[in-house]
Amino acid sequence: MIVVQETDEAILDVLTTALELEDFKVISLLNYEHDFLKLINEAKPHVVMLDYAFDGKQCIKICQAIHEKYPHLPVLALSCNNNINEEYSKYGFDDYIKKPFDLDLLYSVLRKYVPKQKK
Repeated sequence: MIVVQETDEAILDVLTTALELEDFKVISLLNYEHDFLKLINEAKPHVVMLDYAFDGKQCIKICQAIHEKYPHLPVLALSCNNNINEEYSKYGFDDYIKKPFDLDLLYSVLRKYVPKQKK
């Protein structure tokens, strides 16, 4: 199970479809206005992906709250920032996926955290 939060509806739709085609179970969220801790408690995801939009402040705050309550749950930053590869870990993210994303890279990063489901 993957929780994906993205602020661009078109990107969220494509990302959700791409993940579902690879047999990932996905909960898609279009904005930050969710109780992420409650959702995580109920859905028990393997990983959370957050849109590191603009300066990332809202995303960083959510990442820190998640890690405070669920320290072993991987939280990944989705970002088109050129320096996300240098910034993600200093803000507490476990990994990052650069936008626009390469599907093979997306799948390989997620497979580090999400076990392959048996059919």
